Amino acid sequence: MQTVMLEMAIDTSVDSLGPCRVPSPYRYQRFTADSERVLYDGDAGRVSERLRAALPVTSFEAAGPRADIFFDPANTKAAIVNCGGLCPGLNDVVRAIVNGLYFTYGVKRVKGVRYGYAGLNPALGLAMQELTPEAVKDIHQDGGSFLGSSRGPQPVPVMVDTLDREDIRILFCIGGDGTLHGAEEIHQEIKKRGLRISVVGVPKTIDNDILLCARTFGFDTAVGEAVESLRCAHAEATGTMNGVGLVKLMGRESGFVAAHAALAEGDANFVLVPEVPFALEGPRGLLQVLETRVRNRGHALIVVAEGAGQSLFPDSGRDASGNKKLGDIGVLLRDRIGAHFKARGLEGSVKYIDPSYIIRSVPANPNDGVFCQFLGQQAVHAGMAGKTGLLISSWANTFVHVPITSAIQRRKHLNPDGDLWRAVLESTGQPEHMLETP
Repeated sequence: MQTVMLEMAIDTSVDSLGPCRVPSPYRYQRFTADSERVLYDGDAGRVSERLRAALPVTSFEAAGPRADIFFDPANTKAAIVNCGGLCPGLNDVVRAIVNGLYFTYGVKRVKGVRYGYAGLNPALGLAMQELTPEAVKDIHQDGGSFLGSSRGPQPVPVMVDTLDREDIRILFCIGGDGTLHGAEEIHQEIKKRGLRISVVGVPKTIDNDILLCARTFGFDTAVGEAVESLRCAHAEATGTMNGVGLVKLMGRESGFVAAHAALAEGDANFVLVPEVPFALEGPRGLLQVLETRVRNRGHALIVVAEGAGQSLFPDSGRDASGNKKLGDIGVLLRDRIGAHFKARGLEGSVKYIDPSYIIRSVPANPNDGVFCQFLGQQAVHAGMAGKTGLLISSWANTFVHVPITSAIQRRKHLNPDGDLWRAVLESTGQPEHMLETP
């Protein structure tokens, strides 16, 4: 019943600007029809149950090039914007979109919006940048953002005025939850005005927390970089008497980076994530369990996601992107562990590493680079076909179209009862519950 209710809550219908009447210049003759669908639920038993009960089976529209497209390439102008924090692969996606528009469809007018949505507000004086294959040919080799980025909203009517005035027909929005909320607001304003402008999202977040996306770009690179920090912290912990290595990783609401990095490195003794609450004090709390571990084994390695343990802090409001301001769980743990060991007469050392800004600024690794190329290409196909108000998602090893409204309903979270968290518990040996009442 729970699965049935979840499926019924998912809207997978994708908006379109109108009939596609322009023959596609796509050369490779493997076209995707709108009727091609990818199942939301890959469990054959559950799908069979729904069919027997005459219930609808949720599926996504398959991504890919269409035989006929909406926009005439000769008369089409596109723009690309990326928003939010830096993430490995931003430049790769920008490059893939520019090359796809230029070489696959012959769209020669492509603009780069400078510094996020701020670049769509003329009051801030940020002129758009001309993007050509020559301009972007090497940007995938660099980390950061070729276009620049920013956080925070801009007036939606003003942004749509800019798109209309600049004759932008397709807007590609690269970003996470906040960016996608902004993209959806732009899409709705465009619909209200009856404009023929396509809005296509490319989900970007190191945290891998976008709903209805199996994976977001930057995540794979972040895990690989995080592993190096864990190795260093483990070396520090084992290199001193009663040493504790403590590494804080990205993950505001979801612990995917911490969980995957811990499993990949293999030496973590405790993984703390937002989805699994824990206490510091008491016989079942982290401090006592950690003390026992250190007395028995002489060292410990702790991996903590930045959003873990936020119940230990007062509410600090929201940031410019609308996200809850987080207390610094890494610093809190460092100080409390040191004070606890001192009070218990346990000579030890806590080595704290926060590699966040290093991780998010590196170039994409090869696996993410390939993924970004796919995302950019599929975004171009969707935009040229007049699809709008959607993002490109990887689902069941296939690229699909997901309505932005469905993807921003909530964040994707690690399942404390799922296989991933069970694997973490088995790898670390940590207690399943570190609370007074398990």
